[in-house]
Amino acid sequence: MGARGRPRGFDRDAALQQAMDVFWARGYAGASIAELTEAMSINPPSLYAAFGSKEQLFKEAVCLYAETDDACTLEMLEGDLSTRESIAAMLQASARSCTQPHKPAGCFMTLGATNGGPETDAAQQYLCDQRRDMASRIRARLARGVADGELPDSLDLDRVTAFFATVIKGMSIEARDGADADTLAAVARSAMLGWDAITSTQG
Repeated sequence: MGARGRPRGFDRDAALQQAMDVFWARGYAGASIAELTEAMSINPPSLYAAFGSKEQLFKEAVCLYAETDDACTLEMLEGDLSTRESIAAMLQASARSCTQPHKPAGCFMTLGATNGGPETDAAQQYLCDQRRDMASRIRARLARGVADGELPDSLDLDRVTAFFATVIKGMSIEARDGADADTLAAVARSAMLGWDAITSTQG
């Protein structure tokens, strides 16, 4: 027997996909239960039966985003590319992710919960943790570059990581404000023009 309130033929994965797009476009605070259930083609009891709460639905939507629409961004940090090539590929992937056809503009990780009252604190913290994880993976790739001899031993990893993480967040805001894929790709290329200076040992 299905969970109470769940309609026959309920497709949880498809419903989660629709919820992700609503949260991505509207943010946690802006996405009402009515809007979510309409997009998911279910009623409120079905939502709570399947996901437990709006907060838990949001967290699952964030995980789905990381595994699908944004997966290519951090995947660029893996593999055998040089450190410079990996970072450049990551920025270009982020530019594409922020400007996908038929998807909300910008990065869900950046824009999904930026403000709101106390009821949004958990969602904001969850996305903050996700962004910190992204930064830690950038830092790990830079550290690998140091270990491989591509970058100087005395490189300020935190400073360089903060620079590239900020570029990604900035592109997300620009995308939400209307920047197209070509513009963001140019931003990504521009961010790499000063690679030698950015990755020097100077502060």
